[in-house]
Amino acid sequence: MSELGLQFGRSMLAHWHLRPDITYLNHGTVGATPKAVLAAQQALQIECESAPANFMARQVTDSLGMCHGESRLRHAAREVGAFVGAAPHRLAFVRNVTSGINAVLQSLQFAAGDEILVTSLGYGAVTYGAQHVAARAGARVVTAELPFPPPNALAVVDAIVAALTPRTRLLIVDHVTSETALVMPIADIAAACRSRGVLTLVDGAHAPGAIPLDIEALGVDFYAANLHKWAMVPRSAGILWCAQAHLTNIHPTVISWGLGHGFTKEFDWEGTVDPTAYLASAAALAFLRELDVAKMQAYNHQLVVDAQRMFAQRWSHHDAAGAPPLVPAALLGTMVTLPLPRALGAGADAALALRDSLWFDDAIEVPIMAIGDRLWMRLCGQVYVEPADFEQLANAIERRL
Repeated sequence: MSELGLQFGRSMLAHWHLRPDITYLNHGTVGATPKAVLAAQQALQIECESAPANFMARQVTDSLGMCHGESRLRHAAREVGAFVGAAPHRLAFVRNVTSGINAVLQSLQFAAGDEILVTSLGYGAVTYGAQHVAARAGARVVTAELPFPPPNALAVVDAIVAALTPRTRLLIVDHVTSETALVMPIADIAAACRSRGVLTLVDGAHAPGAIPLDIEALGVDFYAANLHKWAMVPRSAGILWCAQAHLTNIHPTVISWGLGHGFTKEFDWEGTVDPTAYLASAAALAFLRELDVAKMQAYNHQLVVDAQRMFAQRWSHHDAAGAPPLVPAALLGTMVTLPLPRALGAGADAALALRDSLWFDDAIEVPIMAIGDRLWMRLCGQVYVEPADFEQLANAIERRL
């Protein structure tokens, strides 16, 4: 067991630059990079500046035909691929999950009358990307209404299958939903789609580092994810994986010198960008191994499972109609989204006001969302968080009732 792994809780803040006077319960939004990983990235930036053209053109990529041996991006892709269960020749770095999903959407050919299926719990920006592509082709975006909270994983699969039609070409589905924090049964969903001839594109923004991940075993066609959230890589860094059958058809949204030379060469050079976040993934994975990945994931999962129970007990008397049922632990990873007492209001304005109030008045960072007819909060477990932080949040909210 690692030395770091023995110290989970607020003492772990020593390994981040997070301010000690704040309570940070929002690791999932843009991540928080450990000091050691930032130091590794800064060393790479300095190395680049010592001989910029040599670093960028001869070392980082082989897309320009100047690299001798394996490029540093391909080496990094091998290490990340081993972590997420992806063959490196099917894995490319992208700036973020949105970039990866847009690359897939803009590479696929849709016709008038085709349907792209999204879900009611999907990420809004991704749905906008689907709507943009569909509108150009005369296709349409259809939304599968998913139960929240769902009673079990089967209910999620059934809701998606019920929304599939003979016109459905593509399903876009989250592995871990962003606002509602559900871990979706991706393998079962992909199998149902595959049997009906529907392609599956997974938004895995919150998966790498948060839950055990083996992309190749899921049976999906495309998988895009962020590394700068739960995998501790500096911002911004993501990945795009494509099944073998699609490698020649998927292109980056920025076409450059790699065109026509294969999937990885196209994505490895989209013009001049800072590649050091991608290259620092090795340091991030080393940090995760030092924490002990399985121990970290188990700790974070138990934090949110226990927090859900604690809040339900504290606030059970606030709603005469009763609070929504608890989310099954099997559908939770490192986050949980919980209902707030109805007395706090409803709607987007009330959500923003409460979120800002908690930050400016109590130094607590936690997302507050308007879902349905009430407010909800999404809690993130992380190794620098401990149960007392959730108690502090509960007390701060109760002062507003």
